Amino acid sequence: MDTALLGRVPDNPPAILLVSLLICIILYACWPAKYPRLPPGPRGLPVLGNALQIPREHQEKVFFKWGQQYGEIVYARLFRTPAIIINSLQAARDLLEKQSANYSDRPSFTLIGDLMDMHGLLPFLPYGPRFRKARKWFYSAFHPQVAVKYQTFQRREANIVLDGLLQDPAAYSKHFTRFGAAVLMEVTYGHQVTTDNDLFVRAAHDAMSGIANAGSAGGGLVDFFPVLKYYPSWMPGGGFQTYAQKVYESGQTMRNAPYDMVKERFSSATGARPCFTSNLIEEHLCSDGGLSPQDEQDIKDAAGTFYAAGAETLDAVMNTFILAMVRHPEVFRKAREEMDRVVGSDRLPDFDDRASLPYLNCVIKEVYRWNPPGPLAIPHAATNEGEYCGYHIPAGSMVIPNIWAMCRCGDTYPLPDMFNPERFMSKFNEDLIDPKSVVFGFGRRICPGKDFADSSAYLLMSNIIATMDIAKALDRDGLEITPPLEFTSGMQSKAVQVFYYAEV
Repeated sequence: MDTALLGRVPDNPPAILLVSLLICIILYACWPAKYPRLPPGPRGLPVLGNALQIPREHQEKVFFKWGQQYGEIVYARLFRTPAIIINSLQAARDLLEKQSANYSDRPSFTLIGDLMDMHGLLPFLPYGPRFRKARKWFYSAFHPQVAVKYQTFQRREANIVLDGLLQDPAAYSKHFTRFGAAVLMEVTYGHQVTTDNDLFVRAAHDAMSGIANAGSAGGGLVDFFPVLKYYPSWMPGGGFQTYAQKVYESGQTMRNAPYDMVKERFSSATGARPCFTSNLIEEHLCSDGGLSPQDEQDIKDAAGTFYAAGAETLDAVMNTFILAMVRHPEVFRKAREEMDRVVGSDRLPDFDDRASLPYLNCVIKEVYRWNPPGPLAIPHAATNEGEYCGYHIPAGSMVIPNIWAMCRCGDTYPLPDMFNPERFMSKFNEDLIDPKSVVFGFGRRICPGKDFADSSAYLLMSNIIATMDIAKALDRDGLEITPPLEFTSGMQSKAVQVFYYAEV
């Protein structure tokens, strides 16, 4: 046999094997998908996919540009994870609502779920029995006949906000955060907040702001390579472990401390005050099964979700409202004129006045649209393979609703960058999509407390318009300072606060 036909024996077999393995990995990463009709999207790199094309901050803006280039749904690959980015409201409704059975699950959240131990909170729960049980509890708690009882707490805390704004107007964000936290602490645990340094509120705020500042849910490197959760914190690049540990500790305090307080009250002479947590504990104690450790954990997680879903979102909405009023004094004047005409000066506006304040309702809608409090909804996950407009959606895909893009659709909202409440007033726009139906999520993952959050935003805005003046700060020369049009990045987006100190 002619040995030349066999080729030359390699001098370094291990090196050849290593190179061959690398080639196989690259070919595997670049190999065309089994289904060629994937949605269009940006070209990715071998192995990495489109991971390097997605910035850490304001990802919604990049996804929006992709939507303008590729269409209402965009395909991207984050390492080996397929991602479907939804940039249109119609596509979101078609997939997440009409096909909710297939798009109600969550991807694996290693950073938030495993390291921070927040996987039990309703927004991060996988779709299944625990999720359905918690959602049932929430809908019962926010049923209109039940939620009307919370108005007493909302009115009381709104008055405290007004007093706080008079005493320290520069700290308006702190006053808004306190409102949401105080009302929800009362509803959830029967606990009245009497100080700005309340232990329960501080722990909850630290935990929720820690999650919000961690970036988009499911977007960290550890989420795509779960083995990294074992990476030592003392190694270079291990700072995420230290950060996650701090959020974990705050989260444990957030759920355990107020729950233990409510449970201890059951054995006291006065008993526990009626609230979301005490009602669930009593319901389980009176049942045949009693209160199991799993029941306790479920109640702790559900109660903790109250704050997660409410206080931070309300703060974001109210910060955007203040920025909009400062930059658009003509809008504030028009809202004040309506308030004076409808409510007068002898009392504060109440919930019953809302139907008589159409312009204020348009302002609220425009605040939601102009800067959605959650620019990217928490990703959904495709349980099974799906199809949309002839495009294949792989099973296990991370489905990301780009709420910011939906609120920036020029066909729906002309001149979308402009803050213009009048767009909702025109008789020709009676069918214009209400942003409230967009910013609180979709399908089975829609926020169950959306009406409560909306009513809280209305009460604060109406009371501020009725009693306060909002104007631009002045510099040392007496000239007006226009605050920058900047918003924070992350799971929650709110106007960047800039404080100006004029010389006395």
